[in-house]
Amino acid sequence: MNRTYYAVHGGHPPQTDLLTDRAVFTEAYAVIPKGVMRDIVTSNLPHWEKTRAWIIARPLSGFAETFAQYIMEVQPGGGSDRPEPDPEAEGVLFVVEGALTVSLDGEDHVLEPGGYAFLPPAARWTARNRGSEAARFHWIRKAYERVDGIDVPEAFFTNEKDIAPNPMPGTEGRWATTRFVDPDDVRYDMHVNIVTFEPGAVIPFAETHIMEHGLYVLEGKAVYRLNQDWVEVEAGDFMWLRAFCPQACYAGGPGRFRYLLYKDVNRHPSLRPMWRSGR
Repeated sequence: MNRTYYAVHGGHPPQTDLLTDRAVFTEAYAVIPKGVMRDIVTSNLPHWEKTRAWIIARPLSGFAETFAQYIMEVQPGGGSDRPEPDPEAEGVLFVVEGALTVSLDGEDHVLEPGGYAFLPPAARWTARNRGSEAARFHWIRKAYERVDGIDVPEAFFTNEKDIAPNPMPGTEGRWATTRFVDPDDVRYDMHVNIVTFEPGAVIPFAETHIMEHGLYVLEGKAVYRLNQDWVEVEAGDFMWLRAFCPQACYAGGPGRFRYLLYKDVNRHPSLRPMWRSGR
């Protein structure tokens, strides 16, 4: 399978472009299209050099509650020796362009496009671009929910090309998920997978469930059903779906439709308001 990954490069549109775009923000979902990910909306991060970030999700009342997601751009020679400020945060890195060297406990791991890293809370890691072109990657952060008697999962490094997609039952392989961790392993309280639809494939029912989602379109285009609306999405777009937002999909483009998917899993719902529970 040939794999391609859309990478944000920023820049600004010319003054002759129309203002109209596909950005949508509602109580149930948000769509951040690639056209709004411009230079003016990037952030610099403490202890990162030659780096900028598009922060496309963050814990916020009425928006993402369980995670933050960044699109990172690190220029040659850039990176950080103190990347994660929160010792209770776990993270996933997924590289879409260039190469990133992640050092964990003194051992180097070079992540190229398709490269994936899981970093548990309190992991001692650094990130450096030792190449000659910019490294672009997704960084998903979540406050790990510890459970008495269950170990924290260890760090690991892999690449999508080394993992066979798992077809959804009854779909003849038209809808498949590349799973980087065992879904039955309750040590993990989040999954970050890649979902692939062949042209014409569908989610044939309105998924309505407790899991919050972040979806970044890596390749192709589709029409997505979000709550009561159908929205067109394409490579480079990001969608946030709150818990219980009905969702479905029709992959109507000429090629495959693929996205990086975050979801929170394997934990009891808190019975206290989030502002009291510390979540």
